[in-house]
Amino acid sequence: MVQDLYKQKRSLELKWQLEYNQEGKYTLDMVKIDNAIKDVIKDIKLEEAKIADRQNNIEQSAPTVSVAT
Repeated sequence: MVQDLYKQKRSLELKWQLEYNQEGKYTLDMVKIDNAIKDVIKDIKLEEAKIADRQNNIEQSAPTVSVAT
């Protein structure tokens, strides 16, 4: 899922660059693309936080072994 979001972000960045190269200035379409990129970045951060939370839960739930002497 995260990899798909990164691909989507890269695609939007390339679309933004193409728009800039064609127009030579900042356009309203580029504003929309910027907003879409921001939304994708938020989604990436949320997904990465979920993954990190799951990893922390797994590490914390690992059984502890104590050696009784």
